[in-house]
Amino acid sequence: MIVTALVVFLGGTMWTVVYSFTDSGLLPRLNFVGLAQYERLMSSSRWQISLENLVIYGLLVLVSSLAIGFILAALIDQRIRGEAGYRTLILYPFALSYIVTGLTWQWIFNPDLGLQRSIRQLGWESFTFDPLHSSSYVLFAMMIAGLWHITGLVMIIMLAGLRGIDNEIWHAARLDKSPAWKTYLRIVMPMMKPVFVTCIVLVSADIIKLYDLVVAMTDGGPGLASELPAKYVYDSMFGKQNLGQAFAASTVMLLLVMAVLVPWTLIEYGRSRRA
Repeated sequence: MIVTALVVFLGGTMWTVVYSFTDSGLLPRLNFVGLAQYERLMSSSRWQISLENLVIYGLLVLVSSLAIGFILAALIDQRIRGEAGYRTLILYPFALSYIVTGLTWQWIFNPDLGLQRSIRQLGWESFTFDPLHSSSYVLFAMMIAGLWHITGLVMIIMLAGLRGIDNEIWHAARLDKSPAWKTYLRIVMPMMKPVFVTCIVLVSADIIKLYDLVVAMTDGGPGLASELPAKYVYDSMFGKQNLGQAFAASTVMLLLVMAVLVPWTLIEYGRSRRA
């Protein structure tokens, strides 16, 4: 089973890389053009904007999801009443598809249906809130939706890491009268380094391949303000019917994913060897 999956993965990857060096349209043909597709890709203003948006969105979501997920995990780790209900409630958005998440938040941000209308009905007639049609704020609106979707997963992983901390550490900290925040910062978080690495890898891979949330919320607009690489690949393949360009962009995205996965794999391998 593992061998079959590996063969399929490697075969698909090689097929993508090979055709990225051709000028294939929607139907594949082996007419090699060298690095022409990559040169066209790197000179494309749309691709450059999509990469800039990916960096901004990715950093915001990655840092925020780790911070919020850890804080939520630390709060739930206090053995609060109704813990199972809170865990389920926070994790629930992750069970939904990004299409559902995107449509839900599109409705919330819609000035005629969502938050703006509700607040105006309360009497604040001058209130304006329409981030999806603002090139300055649309990425922040997408970030909120992305955080709502992924933070529950981060929280569950962090909570599992916290539950693996020896209770003797907390007992010693109480005897030393060390503040809780200092114990978390100086002792607990360094011990949870592998957990943080796992969360970073999972969230980063999710960010790099993000497509459906963009389509559901903004379709890349206004203008190109929320364009992301995965949407560029899809539009190049089916909109412009340029398979070679789409595969060139896919290969670059694959390299981005590998840049995240390879260091994590090496870290995990080194840790297992030391153990």
